[in-house]
Amino acid sequence: MPEFTAYAHGTPCWTDVTSTHLPRAVEFYRRLFGWDAEVATEPEAGGYTMFKLDGKNVAAGSPPMGEPAASYWTTYLASDDVDDTADKIRAAGGTVLMDPFDVFDAGRMTIAQDPTGASFGVWQANRHIGAQLANDPGTMNWNECQTRDAEAAAAFYEAAFGVVVKPYPMAEGRPPYNVIEVDGRGVAGIFEINEHMGDTLPNWSTVFAVANTDETVAKAKELGGTALVEGMDLPDIGRMAILQDPTGAVFQVLQPPPE
Repeated sequence: MPEFTAYAHGTPCWTDVTSTHLPRAVEFYRRLFGWDAEVATEPEAGGYTMFKLDGKNVAAGSPPMGEPAASYWTTYLASDDVDDTADKIRAAGGTVLMDPFDVFDAGRMTIAQDPTGASFGVWQANRHIGAQLANDPGTMNWNECQTRDAEAAAAFYEAAFGVVVKPYPMAEGRPPYNVIEVDGRGVAGIFEINEHMGDTLPNWSTVFAVANTDETVAKAKELGGTALVEGMDLPDIGRMAILQDPTGAVFQVLQPPPE
């Protein structure tokens, strides 16, 4: 399984779920993906729970700050200097929702929102580099900014993070798609919310790799989750589904095509 020790600036490096009922969410993901769960012992950590696979960090969960409003996954983009990135986010028309702050000796972070309304985290690694495993079943495989203005979102991320956004050739009849590139490598997507997605709000969606999408969907339902989009084939990309955990957090799963 691919192991990571660092992430280039502008690359999605981490994801965590904020849940209105964290114990229920932890049990759901533990059984769905085979994760182990390790709760932080520091009182200041507020019950932050690290999800592990083969002893390596792959994602995390936390209760909401203040009154519980909703459950959601947050994508974190790597930064070499989170304070400088926060300044560039503001200059590019985004909003810094939380001023940069240190997370013990793990790293430094902020939470921000792009001009189209999609929120995301920014992570400057110290002891915690982000996901130590990725791209194999049970780990983060892709991250996608879903927005109602893909052009504005692309311009923002290029300005704030110095990445390059390029159109991705989709099959005829499929909605257009944009790929965020870092050092010439695709690291995330930008997808424009369409009429088939109802009242979906701008967001960053986390995609987890799975060995079998249909089996994962069936298991998620058994565990109290919901399939918002059943398994569907995307040419050259794989078989994907959109799921919602029992506490309301939405995520995607993807079974890559055979090599």
